[in-house]
Amino acid sequence: MSLVEINFDGIVGPSHNYAGLSAGNLASTKNAGAVSHPRAAALQGVAKMRANLALGLTQGIFLPHDRPDDAWLASLGADAASAEQHMRAAAMSASAMWAANAATVSPAPDTADGRCHLTPANLMTMPHRAHEWPGTLAQLRLAFANPAFAVHAPVHAPFGDEGAANHMRLCAQHDAPGVEVFVYGVRGGAFPGRQHVEASKAVARLHGLSDPIFVAQSEAAIAAGAFHNDVVAVANERVLFAHELAFEDKDQFYEALAARLPEVEIEIVEVPAALVTLEDAIASYLFNAQLVTLPTGEMALILPTEARENTRVWSWLETLIAGNGPIRRLVPVDVRESMANGGGPACLRLRVVADPATVDPRFLADEAKLNRIAGVIERHWPEEIAPDALADPALVAAIRSARMALLALGFDEL
Repeated sequence: MSLVEINFDGIVGPSHNYAGLSAGNLASTKNAGAVSHPRAAALQGVAKMRANLALGLTQGIFLPHDRPDDAWLASLGADAASAEQHMRAAAMSASAMWAANAATVSPAPDTADGRCHLTPANLMTMPHRAHEWPGTLAQLRLAFANPAFAVHAPVHAPFGDEGAANHMRLCAQHDAPGVEVFVYGVRGGAFPGRQHVEASKAVARLHGLSDPIFVAQSEAAIAAGAFHNDVVAVANERVLFAHELAFEDKDQFYEALAARLPEVEIEIVEVPAALVTLEDAIASYLFNAQLVTLPTGEMALILPTEARENTRVWSWLETLIAGNGPIRRLVPVDVRESMANGGGPACLRLRVVADPATVDPRFLADEAKLNRIAGVIERHWPEEIAPDALADPALVAAIRSARMALLALGFDEL
């Protein structure tokens, strides 16, 4: 069995809109009420996946969820026509596009039974996301039906779980045993800590992990707008790339990392707050990058073009790759529509270390499949959605028709 890292990107759904539903997400709040461009957003996502394929990476896809979520509204005694505006917006949310929140994944080398374990996130902290997990679970059970995987039900409320956006893994290489790091939030001023340590511990137990690390995200980071750990830190193989103020007790955390993997030379690339403030890091989504290992063995940062447009951030990055560190390439990608709603390149993907031969091939991408997906998007996705259009029956019908056109490519059971 050949284990590789597969990045499963969420295809941006046709209901992509700016309703400003995510408290603590500064970009989402800032752009609330703006006109969104679902077609452009989805095509930007496809272009990012194409760029990943060109880098030699293995690429997967997840499908948009059915929107509006009539079943969820019905459970509240409402429907798309009668629901209050904020409930209608929550039912129409396309936030499942951010696959980093779809689930937490523990690769087979880390687990007691030697299977890759996946637990969908309950996302209970945010009403517009708390109804995502049934659609996510259905896709996970299709994509990972092979006995090489174990797909769990989500952790029950009241313990909030936001998935891989608060989870990191360090190891010598992807197919080797590693240490899994669960980052949880406590307080962040006016903003909620979305990942509860109880949920993280439950996932670790369900996955059969022997010695995970649980570390608190810094209150300063949450208060500055780092609503998930992946806004201030990302890991890949033996490298941890993090802001100086990412963790509440970083010294203890770094010591624990070294103790868990004594045979691996963990390299911590820390961005100093004196050169790149938390505000700069969060505005540019410097850390919401895909830190990946290329087929050549070198590491690259796939980051949003906003990082290049921030002088302080880009200057620090150029100094980084000019040195002799582990990160050797910068690959800017344009995901502006996602960024405007609070999600960068890393938000759009879920990392799964597995043998591609064990994954349902419908969920694996190549150029031909991405061309077919792009064709459906170009023909069917709305060009724009104004904030006052969510109640329009014609828009609802168009969104449903667009998704069905995509499912017709081979996903009829969804």
